[in-house]
Amino acid sequence: SERVSTDVAVSGKRGISALKFRGVDIARTYTTFEDKPEFAAVAPIGQAYLEAYASGAIDRLDVVYTRFLGIAKQEATAEMLLPLSAPEAADAPAKIELASDAYDFYPSAESILEEILPASFLSRLFKCFLDAAVSEQVARMVAMKAATENAGGLIKSLSRQYNRARQSQITGEIMEILGGVEALKK
Repeated sequence: SERVSTDVAVSGKRGISALKFRGVDIARTYTTFEDKPEFAAVAPIGQAYLEAYASGAIDRLDVVYTRFLGIAKQEATAEMLLPLSAPEAADAPAKIELASDAYDFYPSAESILEEILPASFLSRLFKCFLDAAVSEQVARMVAMKAATENAGGLIKSLSRQYNRARQSQITGEIMEILGGVEALKK
């Protein structure tokens, strides 16, 4: 049972405060994203992780974020971004023919991969940031809708109570007037 060293990097003020509250040691924090993460802000973070992976400083990068599945559903997801892996296919053939067997690449396949793999990693990392931002906005929207509907119901209930009290007061005043008229008749 070998102990694994883990560094925790957190993006977002809520995540930082939640993990600090739980006593988690945080190696790095990122709070510059607010509601709209931009690729230009995420790219240097991703580049630093790529360099750390290439130098052997880290052997794996897992990202935990809120994945946006739809308006009604978001879920906490842990995804391994490094090392890069091929997407899983349910009906993948047993033997894959290598494209290099059938084609000559110019520039070389290695130089193409040197460009594509980092770009793929950076775009996957950026997608994690975007999913988390969209999930947060949707959660806010749903909460505001629920609050608005609740306020509407509360307004109706209070209006009904007010109208009943007012009607009761008016009825009482009419009864007093009628009582006074009856007393004058006698």
